[in-house]
Amino acid sequence: MGVLGLTEVQKPPVLAARGGLWVRADNLEIHLGAEEDFRPQRKAHPGILVGDLDALARRVENFGLTVEWDENFPGMRRFYLWDNNGNRLEFLSPEGSELVQALR
Repeated sequence: MGVLGLTEVQKPPVLAARGGLWVRADNLEIHLGAEEDFRPQRKAHPGILVGDLDALARRVENFGLTVEWDENFPGMRRFYLWDNNGNRLEFLSPEGSELVQALR
């Protein structure tokens, strides 16, 4: 389990031959692959809704990474991380404790 608490999922053999990576945590599963002419995606990105954004930010910072907070989404708190390939990842949670509780 890494920085984000994701664990690798074994792909079916026929799909494993294609490369890539599948990871999972709770109700989230992400399938990743890279094209031959790969370029980091600094604008296009996944937005991942989390129940405890502050806890995730602390965890990430404890691994020595920097979170980039963005307050430009009314009603949401969010931050960005950059993966080891230069892709942007967004993590967000609704403002207000009653909404955050609903996600847990």
